[in-house]
Amino acid sequence: MATLAIKSIRKSFGTVEVLNNINVDLEDGGFLVLLGPSGCGKSTLLSIIAGLETSSGGDIVIGGRNVNAIHPKDRNIAMVFQSYALYPTMSVRRNIGFGLEMRKVGADERDTAVQQAADLLQIGHLLDRKPGQLSGGQRQRVAMGRAIVRDPDLFLFDEPLSNLDAKLRVEMRTEIKRLHEQLGTTTVYVTHDQVEALTLGTQVAVMKGGIIQQLAHPETIYDRPANMFVAGFIGSPTTNFLRGTLARSDGGLQLHHAAGVLLLDRTNQDVDAYVGREVVAGIRPETLMVGEGSAALSGRVDVIEPTGPDTMVVVNVGGQMITARLGPKDRPATGATMSLSVDTAAINLFDPVSGDRI
Repeated sequence: MATLAIKSIRKSFGTVEVLNNINVDLEDGGFLVLLGPSGCGKSTLLSIIAGLETSSGGDIVIGGRNVNAIHPKDRNIAMVFQSYALYPTMSVRRNIGFGLEMRKVGADERDTAVQQAADLLQIGHLLDRKPGQLSGGQRQRVAMGRAIVRDPDLFLFDEPLSNLDAKLRVEMRTEIKRLHEQLGTTTVYVTHDQVEALTLGTQVAVMKGGIIQQLAHPETIYDRPANMFVAGFIGSPTTNFLRGTLARSDGGLQLHHAAGVLLLDRTNQDVDAYVGREVVAGIRPETLMVGEGSAALSGRVDVIEPTGPDTMVVVNVGGQMITARLGPKDRPATGATMSLSVDTAAINLFDPVSGDRI
Protein backbone atom coordinates (compact mmCIF):
# COMPACT_ATOMS: atom_id res chain seq x y z
CA MET A 1 0.00 0.00 0.00
CA ALA A 2 1.07 3.60 -0.57
CA THR A 3 0.01 7.22 -0.71
CA LEU A 4 -0.59 8.94 -4.04
CA ALA A 5 0.21 12.57 -4.78
CA ILE A 6 -0.83 14.16 -8.07
CA LYS A 7 0.99 17.49 -8.31
CA SER A 8 0.13 20.19 -10.86
CA ILE A 9 -0.45 17.67 -13.65
CA ARG A 10 -1.11 19.15 -17.07
CA LYS A 11 -1.68 17.47 -20.43
CA SER A 12 -2.05 18.97 -23.87
CA PHE A 13 -2.49 17.39 -27.27
CA GLY A 14 -1.23 20.11 -29.57
CA THR A 15 -3.23 23.23 -28.73
CA VAL A 16 -5.93 21.25 -26.94
CA GLU A 17 -5.52 21.27 -23.16
CA VAL A 18 -6.95 18.04 -21.73
CA LEU A 19 -5.81 18.41 -18.10
CA ASN A 20 -5.22 21.73 -16.35
CA ASN A 21 -3.27 21.86 -13.07
CA ILE A 22 -4.63 18.71 -11.37
CA ASN A 23 -3.72 18.38 -7.68
CA VAL A 24 -4.81 15.47 -5.46
CA ASP A 25 -3.43 13.91 -2.29
CA LEU A 26 -4.74 10.41 -1.57
CA GLU A 27 -4.04 8.80 1.79
CA ASP A 28 -2.65 5.28 2.20
CA GLY A 29 -5.57 2.90 1.70
CA GLY A 30 -7.81 5.63 0.27
CA PHE A 31 -10.25 5.19 -2.62
CA LEU A 32 -10.26 8.08 -5.10
CA VAL A 33 -13.00 8.20 -7.71
CA LEU A 34 -12.45 10.34 -10.82
CA LEU A 35 -15.98 11.23 -11.91
CA GLY A 36 -17.20 13.21 -14.87
CA PRO A 37 -18.75 13.14 -18.33
CA SER A 38 -17.02 11.72 -21.39
CA GLY A 39 -14.10 13.85 -22.51
CA CYS A 40 -13.45 15.49 -19.13
CA GLY A 41 -9.92 14.02 -18.89
CA LYS A 42 -10.43 11.38 -16.19
CA SER A 43 -9.12 8.42 -18.24
CA THR A 44 -6.17 10.49 -19.45
CA LEU A 45 -5.27 11.25 -15.84
CA LEU A 46 -5.48 7.55 -14.96
CA SER A 47 -3.18 6.72 -17.87
CA ILE A 48 -0.66 9.30 -16.65
CA ILE A 49 -0.71 7.75 -13.16
CA ALA A 50 -0.16 4.34 -14.75
CA GLY A 51 2.68 5.63 -16.94
CA LEU A 52 0.84 4.75 -20.14
CA GLU A 53 0.71 8.44 -21.05
CA THR A 54 3.25 11.17 -20.37
CA SER A 55 2.16 14.45 -18.82
CA SER A 56 2.96 17.90 -20.19
CA GLY A 57 3.94 19.03 -16.71
CA GLY A 58 3.70 18.13 -13.04
CA ASP A 59 4.58 15.08 -10.95
CA ILE A 60 3.10 11.72 -9.96
CA VAL A 61 4.38 10.52 -6.57
CA ILE A 62 3.50 7.00 -5.36
CA GLY A 63 4.53 6.06 -1.83
CA GLY A 64 6.83 9.08 -1.66
CA ARG A 65 8.61 8.10 -4.89
CA ASN A 66 8.43 10.33 -7.96
CA VAL A 67 7.54 7.94 -10.79
CA ASN A 68 7.57 10.35 -13.74
CA ALA A 69 10.59 8.66 -15.30
CA ILE A 70 9.76 5.13 -14.14
CA HIS A 71 8.43 2.54 -16.61
CA PRO A 72 4.84 1.35 -15.97
CA LYS A 73 5.98 -2.18 -15.10
CA ASP A 74 8.25 -0.81 -12.36
CA ARG A 75 5.64 1.41 -10.68
CA ASN A 76 4.13 -1.52 -8.73
CA ILE A 77 0.61 -0.77 -9.87
CA ALA A 78 -2.15 -3.07 -11.13
CA MET A 79 -4.79 -1.96 -13.61
CA VAL A 80 -8.26 -3.35 -14.29
CA PHE A 81 -9.62 -2.38 -17.70
CA GLN A 82 -13.15 -1.91 -19.01
CA SER A 83 -12.53 -4.61 -21.65
CA TYR A 84 -11.15 -7.20 -19.13
CA ALA A 85 -8.08 -7.73 -21.43
CA LEU A 86 -7.93 -11.50 -20.80
CA TYR A 87 -5.95 -13.96 -22.92
CA PRO A 88 -8.64 -16.06 -24.66
CA THR A 89 -6.47 -19.18 -25.12
CA MET A 90 -5.31 -19.31 -21.49
CA SER A 91 -7.20 -20.85 -18.59
CA VAL A 92 -8.49 -18.63 -15.78
CA ARG A 93 -5.68 -19.98 -13.60
CA ARG A 94 -2.99 -18.91 -16.05
CA ASN A 95 -4.68 -15.58 -16.81
CA ILE A 96 -4.58 -14.68 -13.12
CA GLY A 97 -1.02 -15.84 -12.64
CA PHE A 98 0.48 -14.73 -15.95
CA GLY A 99 1.93 -11.51 -14.57
CA LEU A 100 3.69 -13.44 -11.83
CA GLU A 101 4.94 -15.93 -14.43
CA MET A 102 6.49 -13.08 -16.43
CA ARG A 103 8.19 -11.84 -13.27
CA LYS A 104 9.78 -15.30 -12.80
CA VAL A 105 7.86 -16.06 -9.59
CA GLY A 106 8.18 -19.75 -8.69
CA ALA A 107 5.38 -22.16 -9.59
CA ASP A 108 4.47 -23.01 -5.98
CA GLU A 109 4.35 -19.39 -4.88
CA ARG A 110 2.41 -18.48 -8.01
CA ASP A 111 -0.15 -21.26 -7.48
CA THR A 112 -0.66 -20.21 -3.86
CA ALA A 113 -1.22 -16.57 -4.85
CA VAL A 114 -3.66 -17.54 -7.62
CA GLN A 115 -5.64 -19.81 -5.28
CA GLN A 116 -5.84 -17.12 -2.60
CA ALA A 117 -7.08 -14.53 -5.10
CA ALA A 118 -9.60 -17.01 -6.56
CA ASP A 119 -10.92 -17.84 -3.09
CA LEU A 120 -11.24 -14.15 -2.24
CA LEU A 121 -13.22 -13.55 -5.44
CA GLN A 122 -15.20 -16.81 -5.15
CA ILE A 123 -14.04 -18.10 -8.56
CA GLY A 124 -12.03 -21.12 -7.42
CA HIS A 125 -14.35 -23.44 -9.34
CA LEU A 126 -13.59 -21.56 -12.59
CA LEU A 127 -9.79 -21.86 -12.60
CA ASP A 128 -9.63 -24.46 -15.38
CA ARG A 129 -12.09 -22.73 -17.72
CA LYS A 130 -11.27 -20.40 -20.61
CA PRO A 131 -12.54 -16.77 -20.70
CA GLY A 132 -14.97 -17.67 -23.50
CA GLN A 133 -16.80 -19.98 -21.08
CA LEU A 134 -17.39 -17.21 -18.54
CA SER A 135 -20.06 -14.56 -18.03
CA GLY A 136 -19.19 -10.87 -18.05
CA GLY A 137 -19.20 -10.71 -14.26
CA GLN A 138 -16.94 -13.77 -14.02
CA ARG A 139 -14.50 -12.28 -16.53
CA GLN A 140 -14.32 -9.09 -14.51
CA ARG A 141 -13.56 -11.13 -11.39
CA VAL A 142 -10.71 -12.83 -13.26
CA ALA A 143 -9.34 -9.43 -14.29
CA MET A 144 -9.51 -8.31 -10.67
CA GLY A 145 -7.82 -11.54 -9.57
CA ARG A 146 -4.95 -10.84 -11.94
CA ALA A 147 -4.53 -7.44 -10.29
CA ILE A 148 -4.78 -8.77 -6.73
CA VAL A 149 -2.04 -11.41 -7.07
CA ARG A 150 0.50 -8.71 -7.87
CA ASP A 151 0.03 -7.23 -4.35
CA PRO A 152 0.47 -3.73 -5.81
CA ASP A 153 0.92 -0.38 -4.10
CA LEU A 154 -1.90 1.02 -6.19
CA PHE A 155 -5.02 -0.36 -7.90
CA LEU A 156 -6.25 1.50 -11.01
CA PHE A 157 -9.75 0.81 -12.35
CA ASP A 158 -10.78 2.22 -15.74
CA GLU A 159 -14.61 2.07 -15.90
CA PRO A 160 -14.54 -1.65 -15.03
CA LEU A 161 -18.32 -2.09 -14.85
CA SER A 162 -19.36 -0.30 -18.05
CA ASN A 163 -19.84 -3.51 -20.05
CA LEU A 164 -22.04 -5.22 -17.45
CA ASP A 165 -25.83 -5.24 -17.21
CA ALA A 166 -27.56 -3.32 -14.40
CA LYS A 167 -27.87 -6.27 -12.00
CA LEU A 168 -24.25 -7.34 -12.46
CA ARG A 169 -23.04 -3.78 -12.01
CA VAL A 170 -24.66 -3.63 -8.59
CA GLU A 171 -23.16 -7.00 -7.62
CA MET A 172 -19.67 -6.10 -8.83
CA ARG A 173 -19.82 -2.67 -7.21
CA THR A 174 -20.51 -4.38 -3.90
CA GLU A 175 -17.68 -6.84 -4.60
CA ILE A 176 -15.18 -4.04 -5.29
CA LYS A 177 -16.16 -2.26 -2.07
CA ARG A 178 -15.82 -5.49 -0.08
CA LEU A 179 -12.39 -6.18 -1.59
CA HIS A 180 -11.17 -2.68 -0.81
CA GLU A 181 -12.28 -3.02 2.81
CA GLN A 182 -10.50 -6.38 3.07
CA LEU A 183 -7.29 -5.53 1.21
CA GLY A 184 -6.97 -1.84 2.05
CA THR A 185 -5.04 -1.13 -1.15
CA THR A 186 -4.90 2.49 -2.30
CA THR A 187 -7.23 2.75 -5.31
CA VAL A 188 -8.02 5.16 -8.14
CA TYR A 189 -11.28 4.45 -9.97
CA VAL A 190 -12.57 6.13 -13.13
CA THR A 191 -16.30 6.24 -13.84
CA HIS A 192 -19.07 8.42 -15.25
CA ASP A 193 -21.57 6.69 -12.92
CA GLN A 194 -22.36 8.85 -9.90
CA VAL A 195 -23.78 5.92 -7.89
CA GLU A 196 -20.44 4.09 -8.19
CA ALA A 197 -18.65 7.28 -7.14
CA LEU A 198 -20.77 7.97 -4.07
CA THR A 199 -20.83 4.36 -2.84
CA LEU A 200 -17.17 3.49 -3.42
CA GLY A 201 -15.07 6.60 -2.88
CA THR A 202 -13.43 7.96 0.23
CA GLN A 203 -12.71 10.98 -2.00
CA VAL A 204 -14.49 12.00 -5.20
CA ALA A 205 -12.98 14.34 -7.79
CA VAL A 206 -15.70 15.72 -10.05
CA MET A 207 -14.10 16.78 -13.35
CA LYS A 208 -15.18 18.94 -16.25
CA GLY A 209 -13.07 20.19 -19.15
CA GLY A 210 -9.82 18.90 -17.64
CA ILE A 211 -10.36 20.75 -14.35
CA ILE A 212 -11.37 19.34 -10.96
CA GLN A 213 -14.56 21.16 -10.06
CA GLN A 214 -14.68 19.71 -6.54
CA LEU A 215 -12.58 17.24 -4.56
CA ALA A 216 -14.21 16.06 -1.34
CA HIS A 217 -15.85 13.25 0.60
CA PRO A 218 -18.94 11.84 -1.19
CA GLU A 219 -21.35 13.28 1.41
CA THR A 220 -19.85 16.76 0.97
CA ILE A 221 -20.08 16.47 -2.81
CA TYR A 222 -23.76 15.56 -2.49
CA ASP A 223 -24.85 17.93 0.31
CA ARG A 224 -22.63 20.95 -0.45
CA PRO A 225 -21.74 20.98 -4.16
CA ALA A 226 -19.13 23.57 -5.04
CA ASN A 227 -21.01 24.84 -8.10
CA MET A 228 -24.01 24.27 -10.34
CA PHE A 229 -22.17 21.78 -12.52
CA VAL A 230 -21.45 19.48 -9.57
CA ALA A 231 -24.98 19.93 -8.22
CA GLY A 232 -26.47 19.08 -11.61
CA PHE A 233 -24.14 16.16 -12.34
CA ILE A 234 -24.66 14.43 -8.99
CA GLY A 235 -28.07 12.97 -8.19
CA SER A 236 -30.77 11.14 -10.09
CA PRO A 237 -33.08 12.79 -10.93
CA THR A 238 -30.78 15.77 -11.19
CA THR A 239 -30.95 18.82 -8.91
CA ASN A 240 -33.73 21.31 -9.62
CA PHE A 241 -32.55 24.87 -10.27
CA LEU A 242 -35.11 27.51 -9.28
CA ARG A 243 -34.28 31.08 -10.26
CA GLY A 244 -35.48 33.99 -8.16
CA THR A 245 -34.56 37.18 -6.33
CA LEU A 246 -33.19 37.05 -2.81
CA ALA A 247 -34.85 39.27 -0.21
CA ARG A 248 -34.86 39.79 3.56
CA SER A 249 -37.98 40.44 5.62
CA ASP A 250 -39.02 40.26 9.26
CA GLY A 251 -39.69 36.58 8.67
CA GLY A 252 -36.16 35.92 7.45
CA LEU A 253 -34.64 35.19 4.07
CA GLN A 254 -36.93 34.82 1.06
CA LEU A 255 -36.64 33.70 -2.54
CA HIS A 256 -39.08 35.58 -4.78
CA HIS A 257 -39.62 33.38 -7.85
CA ALA A 258 -42.04 33.49 -10.80
CA ALA A 259 -44.81 31.62 -8.98
CA GLY A 260 -44.52 33.06 -5.48
CA VAL A 261 -42.28 33.40 -2.45
CA LEU A 262 -40.24 30.67 -0.75
CA LEU A 263 -39.09 31.19 2.83
CA LEU A 264 -35.50 30.00 3.21
CA ASP A 265 -33.87 28.47 6.28
CA ARG A 266 -30.66 30.43 5.87
CA THR A 267 -29.05 32.71 8.45
CA ASN A 268 -25.58 32.77 6.89
CA GLN A 269 -24.51 36.41 6.63
CA ASP A 270 -22.47 35.61 3.53
CA VAL A 271 -25.65 35.94 1.48
CA ASP A 272 -26.12 39.63 2.35
CA ALA A 273 -24.23 40.68 -0.78
CA TYR A 274 -26.86 38.87 -2.86
CA VAL A 275 -29.97 40.41 -1.28
CA GLY A 276 -31.92 42.14 -4.03
CA ARG A 277 -30.10 40.16 -6.72
CA GLU A 278 -30.99 37.10 -8.76
CA VAL A 279 -29.77 33.77 -7.37
CA VAL A 280 -30.34 30.12 -8.21
CA ALA A 281 -31.69 27.75 -5.58
CA GLY A 282 -30.56 24.12 -5.93
CA ILE A 283 -33.31 21.82 -4.68
CA ARG A 284 -32.83 18.04 -4.75
CA PRO A 285 -35.95 16.06 -5.78
CA GLU A 286 -35.86 13.92 -2.61
CA THR A 287 -36.12 17.03 -0.39
CA LEU A 288 -39.60 17.76 -1.75
CA MET A 289 -42.77 16.33 -0.16
CA VAL A 290 -46.50 16.71 -0.64
CA GLY A 291 -47.62 19.65 1.51
CA GLU A 292 -48.30 23.35 1.79
CA GLY A 293 -46.90 26.27 3.78
CA SER A 294 -44.38 29.11 3.62
CA ALA A 295 -41.70 26.65 2.47
CA ALA A 296 -43.68 25.24 -0.45
CA LEU A 297 -43.79 25.39 -4.23
CA SER A 298 -47.07 25.14 -6.15
CA GLY A 299 -47.74 24.46 -9.79
CA ARG A 300 -49.37 22.26 -12.42
CA VAL A 301 -48.41 18.59 -12.65
CA ASP A 302 -46.80 18.16 -16.06
CA VAL A 303 -45.40 14.60 -16.07
CA ILE A 304 -45.71 11.55 -13.81
CA GLU A 305 -43.13 8.74 -13.94
CA PRO A 306 -43.81 5.73 -11.68
CA THR A 307 -40.62 3.72 -11.06
CA GLY A 308 -41.89 1.17 -8.51
CA PRO A 309 -40.45 2.31 -5.17
CA ASP A 310 -40.74 6.00 -6.15
CA THR A 311 -42.91 8.28 -8.25
CA MET A 312 -41.17 11.08 -10.13
CA VAL A 313 -43.51 14.06 -10.49
CA VAL A 314 -42.60 17.03 -12.70
CA VAL A 315 -44.40 20.23 -11.64
CA ASN A 316 -44.49 23.44 -13.69
CA VAL A 317 -43.74 26.18 -11.14
CA GLY A 318 -44.16 29.51 -12.92
CA GLY A 319 -42.60 28.15 -16.11
CA GLN A 320 -39.74 26.35 -14.30
CA MET A 321 -39.90 22.55 -14.24
CA ILE A 322 -39.37 21.08 -10.77
CA THR A 323 -39.02 17.31 -10.28
CA ALA A 324 -40.00 15.68 -6.98
CA ARG A 325 -39.13 12.14 -5.90
CA LEU A 326 -42.25 11.04 -4.01
CA GLY A 327 -43.57 7.82 -2.52
CA PRO A 328 -45.35 5.26 -4.72
CA LYS A 329 -48.77 6.31 -3.32
CA ASP A 330 -48.20 10.04 -3.81
CA ARG A 331 -49.41 9.98 -7.38
CA PRO A 332 -51.40 13.06 -8.49
CA ALA A 333 -53.29 13.39 -11.74
CA THR A 334 -51.58 14.98 -14.73
CA GLY A 335 -52.77 18.58 -15.04
CA ALA A 336 -53.72 18.87 -11.38
CA THR A 337 -52.44 21.66 -9.15
CA MET A 338 -49.95 20.41 -6.57
CA SER A 339 -48.10 21.93 -3.62
CA LEU A 340 -44.70 20.59 -2.61
CA SER A 341 -43.14 21.44 0.74
CA VAL A 342 -39.38 21.95 0.69
CA ASP A 343 -36.72 20.94 3.19
CA THR A 344 -35.21 24.41 3.05
CA ALA A 345 -32.19 23.42 5.19
CA ALA A 346 -31.07 21.26 2.24
CA ILE A 347 -31.26 24.09 -0.34
CA ASN A 348 -28.00 25.35 -1.84
CA LEU A 349 -27.82 28.84 -3.32
CA PHE A 350 -25.68 29.60 -6.36
CA ASP A 351 -24.43 32.69 -8.16
CA PRO A 352 -26.20 32.62 -11.57
CA VAL A 353 -23.19 34.15 -13.36
CA SER A 354 -20.24 32.19 -11.96
CA GLY A 355 -22.30 29.14 -10.99
CA ASP A 356 -20.43 28.95 -7.68
CA ARG A 357 -22.14 28.02 -4.42
CA ILE A 358 -22.90 31.03 -2.23
